[in-house]
This record gives sequence, structure tokens and C-alpha cells, in this order.
Amino acid sequence: MQILIIRHGAPDYSIDSLTEKGWKEAELLAERLSKLDIKEFYVSPLGRAKDTASLTLKKMKREAVELPWMQEFFRADIARPDAKERTIAWDWLPQDWTVEKKYYDKESWADTSIMQDSTIAKEYEWVVNGLDSLLAEHGYVREGNYYRVEKANTDRIVLICHFGVECVMLSHLLGISPMVMWHGFCAAPTSVTTINTEERRKGIASFRVSSFGDISHLYAADEPPAFHARFCEVYGKEGERTD
Repeated sequence: MQILIIRHGAPDYSIDSLTEKGWKEAELLAERLSKLDIKEFYVSPLGRAKDTASLTLKKMKREAVELPWMQEFFRADIARPDAKERTIAWDWLPQDWTVEKKYYDKESWADTSIMQDSTIAKEYEWVVNGLDSLLAEHGYVREGNYYRVEKANTDRIVLICHFGVECVMLSHLLGISPMVMWHGFCAAPTSVTTINTEERRKGIASFRVSSFGDISHLYAADEPPAFHARFCEVYGKEGERTD
């Protein structure tokens, strides 16, 4: 099977929807997705994800299933050492989080005092359990660190959601600490990440990423990607954030 994980378009967080640019990105995404054979659509219950999905669904005359666990990971905030207020887990300064070896470990990343002072481990489990339940519905059942194939298929499913939760799903599928995913990868608005099953022996499957954060549908239309989810390339560059 194939999974497409898509981040929502450029957001207007104040109204939980899209900016004018975000709607344009969603339109270009719809052009891309409408050419594909898609078994099922799944969407976060938050407005910016549903609005992004809406143009594709309208164009294809389809509906999407809302999954609560696909909403953004904002509820799992942490007390970042240098910040006065609690913040999201992927906005740490590198000089702070990189000194802790546990953050690089898939099994112990949530064992630090900062993580223990958060609901982040509970939220992580909610997401990965939801993902595994969804994959089981499509014929792939988690067994240790691989998946038992109960119904092999080449179906394509689309998940339209958010950067933070996308990284959690990839962390689970690939066996990588989410801290590495959150801080080492950047998915631009409406970017498409493609993941395929590989069944090298009958009945045993793993998931493998063939492309991450693809925005070729934007480049094809000469639409530059939005800067959301990134920090400044060079310190002090106008219009690019440091915090």
C-alpha cells in the first residue's frame, strides 16, 4: 500500500484556516491529487487541514474521514529551558536539546525531566495507536517493529494533517526519535510525503519513504513555498523568524 501524508496549506492560525496563499497552494494540490487513484481520504478535525482537503474533495467528488488523533501536536507543550512560557516540542534551540543523548534515542526520548513534565508521551502514544489501528483496517497489523500482512494491497490512502503529527507518524513507522524528525526535517505547506510498503518475504512488511515534503506541484506553477515550519537561514535575515 501507499500512504501520502500532506501538510495543510499556509495557515492563518488566528481563524484556524488558510491564508490567501494557502488557498492557492490547496488549489494546486487538488490539481495534483485529482490525477491519482485514491482509496480513502483521512483528515485532521482542525480547520486548516479540512480547508486544505476541501478543494481536492470537491474536485474529485469525494469525502474524507475525520480522525481526532491527526490533529496538531500543540497540546503536548514543554517548558523549554530558555523560554518564559511553555512551547511546542519542535521549537527548541539546538544548543539546548542536542546536548541530551536521550533525545536521539527512539526508546528513551521522552524520559527526561522536561518531557516527563509534559503530556507528550501520552499524546505520542495516542497518535501511533491511531495510526496502527488505521493501518490494521487496511490490512497491515503492527508486530514488534514491522507489520504483519493480513491483506496485501496496492491501495493509496491520503492523510491531510500537520507538521508535528506527521513527524510522529514517521517516527513510529521508521523507528526514529520524534525529536530528530521535528528538528531535522521541514515539511512546507501542502508538501506531500510518500511512504510505501515493502513485502520482501510473504506476510512481513515494512514502510519506506520514497519522498519527503515534495512540493513539485508548487514549483510546476511557479508558486514559491511558504516559509512556515522553518527558521531563519541566516541570523537576522529580514522576514525570517528566530523564535
